[in-house]
Amino acid sequence: MTRFLNKKLFRYLYLFLFINSSILPIKSSSDLAAWALKTNGVLELRTKSNTNLKAYFQKANQIYGDRFWVDFPGELKNPRIIKGNGPIKEIRLGKPNQGKTRLVIEFNKETYLAPLTWRMVGLDQNRWRIKLFKPKYSFNKISEGQIEKKRRINIKANENSGFIKKRNNEFLQLPNVKQNKFLVIIDPGHGGPDPGAIGIGGIRETDVVLQVSKIVEKLLLEKGVKVKLTRSNEVDLDLPPRVSFANNTDANIFVSIHANASRGKRRDINGLETFYFRGWRGRLLAKRIQKQILRVSPGSPDRGVKQGRFYVIKNTKMPAALVEIGFLTGRLDARRLEKTSHRKRIAYAIAKGILEYLSKVG
Repeated sequence: MTRFLNKKLFRYLYLFLFINSSILPIKSSSDLAAWALKTNGVLELRTKSNTNLKAYFQKANQIYGDRFWVDFPGELKNPRIIKGNGPIKEIRLGKPNQGKTRLVIEFNKETYLAPLTWRMVGLDQNRWRIKLFKPKYSFNKISEGQIEKKRRINIKANENSGFIKKRNNEFLQLPNVKQNKFLVIIDPGHGGPDPGAIGIGGIRETDVVLQVSKIVEKLLLEKGVKVKLTRSNEVDLDLPPRVSFANNTDANIFVSIHANASRGKRRDINGLETFYFRGWRGRLLAKRIQKQILRVSPGSPDRGVKQGRFYVIKNTKMPAALVEIGFLTGRLDARRLEKTSHRKRIAYAIAKGILEYLSKVG
């Protein structure tokens, strides 16, 4: 999660991700590949996929003017200072410490800024945008590298593959486990007359989690894991039958998949969280899943791994976890979860978390 730090001010920026692009990078081991501060006051960044950005703002002091900076993984090879114009005093690219890169924008003292309104927006897995000042200032663009996308992944061509195929095969790297040794119960929440959460644009929890669950099933089957779904279509299924179904098998784990909704349907509330009820195995399973879903959803707030008393994880006899894959009422999460491409990413992440757990305890 991205944030501003100041002695008097702590402020979170949210990063949004949707699709992937790939462009020739600047020669550097840094995750920062290109950047541009445009005449309309918008800073655009291009990075390596799924990078972990951290953004900060600090008010002026006796030495510096107001400063905004972004830290990236990977070390910059050639630190440099670029002279600014208009509201920008200068732009500095440096190494705050070993293995890191920092892009600093220092403003002239008379520049009016409203950092409490700033939001970092992810245009896709590689590109980010934030509006720093209004275009009322006379300003010439400052940039390095190429921001524009050259190509997009053909997601439709991969619709039937059960997961997103990226050009670098990152999403194909699922852990291997012993064939036909494990049985996993996947529980798509709600169903039938119970749609679960209803989100922005009428998106329904039951539809989202059923599709994600089926993709998880396919991915696990391809890895030699036996899988059973508590439901495979839109049927009315109460909680006790789900638990009985699981407990009447020799399943190794139980994973219930849900999507969230906030009280009052607040669009500013987003985030991912995973619950377990008891035991180190349940906690380990939840931690593995949470770690992976965060990786495919950069910018989604990490609501953590928590103990919960949900019926389906409290009453199952095997290690169990309940994962909330986002808020259907949240502006960020809903825009993602309405897309099949993001549902596939989430399914891949859940499957990877499960496989990591099985390889660890098996």
